[in-house]
Amino acid sequence: MFRRVVFAAAAASLLAATGACSPIATYSGFQAIEANPKDVKVGVDTKSTVRGKLGSPSTTSTFDPNIWFYMNQVKQRVAFRRPQVVSRNITAIAFNKDTDLVESVHNYTLKDGKVIAYNNRETPTRGREITILEQMIGSVGHSILPPNDDEGVPGNRPGDRR
Repeated sequence: MFRRVVFAAAAASLLAATGACSPIATYSGFQAIEANPKDVKVGVDTKSTVRGKLGSPSTTSTFDPNIWFYMNQVKQRVAFRRPQVVSRNITAIAFNKDTDLVESVHNYTLKDGKVIAYNNRETPTRGREITILEQMIGSVGHSILPPNDDEGVPGNRPGDRR
């Protein structure tokens, strides 16, 4: 009897531990509910029909407002680990600037992306860095308020410190 209780408790704790480690998925970006960006027809659809089917784009091109992007991604996280991107889809729809007809539809996935190595170095600035002691000693004898160089300038009131 005792073995059965211990076995049942161990099985329950094992199931609870396994359930706690199941991944949690988060969805962000454009979510196709009724229409799919792949359903957009080249030469048939216009900006208004695409907006009616898919809604507003996630973003437009920086240099050409006739290129719309619909983006989404799915991340999964297990327990305390960092989230990992499981899927990413980007649909780029280019329109003719004169007729507003769809010229091309390109679909990109996570496989099409490239990893970019960021440079963590800082941009050098002119001058030198001074210590806190140099800052404190350097301010001794200096006035807190800047000198009023605008005395006698038309439009200023005497003694005005703006």
